[in-house]
Amino acid sequence: MKDSGVDGRILELFRTGDGVVSGAALSRLLGLSRTAVWKHVKGLRANGYQIEAVPAKGYRLLSAPKILTELDISAGLATSRIGSSVICLKETESTNAVAFRMAEEGAPEGTVVIADAQTAGKGRLGRVWLSPAGVNLYCSVLLRPSISPMAACQLTFLSVVAVARAIESCTALKPQIKWPNDILIDGKKVAGLLNEMNAETEKVNFVVLGIGVNLNVRLADLGETLRHPASSLLEEGGVEVDRAAFTRRLLTELDQLYDTFLREGEGPVRAEWLERSAIRGRSVRVSQGAREFTGVVQGVDSFGALLVLLADGTLETVLSGDVALI
Repeated sequence: MKDSGVDGRILELFRTGDGVVSGAALSRLLGLSRTAVWKHVKGLRANGYQIEAVPAKGYRLLSAPKILTELDISAGLATSRIGSSVICLKETESTNAVAFRMAEEGAPEGTVVIADAQTAGKGRLGRVWLSPAGVNLYCSVLLRPSISPMAACQLTFLSVVAVARAIESCTALKPQIKWPNDILIDGKKVAGLLNEMNAETEKVNFVVLGIGVNLNVRLADLGETLRHPASSLLEEGGVEVDRAAFTRRLLTELDQLYDTFLREGEGPVRAEWLERSAIRGRSVRVSQGAREFTGVVQGVDSFGALLVLLADGTLETVLSGDVALI
């Protein structure tokens, strides 16, 4: 169990217990007096946690704050690297921008920056990522892998697969991956990833994995300027997603995938990416500025480039561009 302080341990006991947890049990498990336990419960209440005192039985957690908190994310987060430090902000311009600055100032690997809302959320190719408050997940994860700059693009496999796994774990939905960094449900985009890197000629200093997932936003709030059909897990599944629980699951999956990547390279993670891909074997139209061509997707190479077989038999390696299914 990740030690996130007494308050975090109390929240974890509430979540793993069966309804009401007695004061005596909390006192015994935490090694605190009943009076000390009561003070911590009062502190949690002051921070927005609704905790009911059940006469002669103990305490019961009724609800957590709507805004994501460090305490709620860290409580019970059993990871080895990811989430070593969690910073939750009410609002910021971009979690990637904050994480990038923190990385330049020496923040440790595994630092996670989460915002309840973003005023300048970033998507791929400089596009805007709509980031309304209180409904979705906007987070950035700092990694410091000992790899070459060329290999850094392989880390996209990790974040995309981690999001897909988390969606499957927390909902009844079946996500698919669209190259290079989108998650689709029934052909509609529910998540996007944006990685940013600081590197020298032969080594990576750090990589920031930016992750945006539409959890509970309504279609009416997504706007009418989106390039592709978009949705949310709530809209597709009909059930509101617990944002804190989803975030913990995502960080856990990412931690496991990163450990696999460091031990075995990109192969196992890329294989899962391909299994989950919505685009392999499909006819696509690729747009690269003024250039446009069509072909059939064969897969992705070890660095994440899309391999497209053209009508004349040429195998085109696509490093960037817009890809649309035909």
